[in-house]
Amino acid sequence: MGRHEAFRPTLTSRLASPLKIALKYTGIAAVASRLPVRRTWGFALTAALALVTSVDPYFGTLPSYAAEVDYVNYFDEAEKDQPVTVSLTRGGYEVVSGAAASKIFVELAVIPSANTVQAIAYGKLKNYNWGIEQYSCLVKLWNRESNWRVNAFNKSSGAYGIPQALPGKKMAVAGADWMTNPETQINWGLGYIDGRYGSPCTALSHSDRLNWY
Repeated sequence: MGRHEAFRPTLTSRLASPLKIALKYTGIAAVASRLPVRRTWGFALTAALALVTSVDPYFGTLPSYAAEVDYVNYFDEAEKDQPVTVSLTRGGYEVVSGAAASKIFVELAVIPSANTVQAIAYGKLKNYNWGIEQYSCLVKLWNRESNWRVNAFNKSSGAYGIPQALPGKKMAVAGADWMTNPETQINWGLGYIDGRYGSPCTALSHSDRLNWY
């Protein structure tokens, strides 16, 4: 059998082979085949650079790096399952009945009939921007104090009149007829309540607690 020299591709062929394979699968080979050799080389090198640039340089290192790093999970499921104890404290309460309950309850008063002592007071509430609720408190308060009697007198304290002014002569600032005129007494009484308590309901609340206002 004769000696035959084995086929040895040229250096140019060996260098171009990987590029040809890459160009074949990228569709660039058809374009490269129409170019001269030197221009083909230039085109192939440009394409090779484009291919190298399009590959993430960290593609091979990130997975291995991620496998080595021990990440801290700040949303560990075990954290969610831990029980939490909440302590709640509420205020106490007291059940009242009988006389104590009647002090707290204020029945809505009816609009008084004309030419009555209550009608005088009701007609003056608008001067203080008080409504039927405040009138209801006023009715309960002065029912307790004097039952709306113009000459009501408390022997133990000396309080006098519908609002039970102490002493009674305080009402003289509202009129010289303070001893006999219900309107004079009511004018003084409403002014006193407004100046000291702000409203009949607040005055009634004070009276409920301390038995005086």
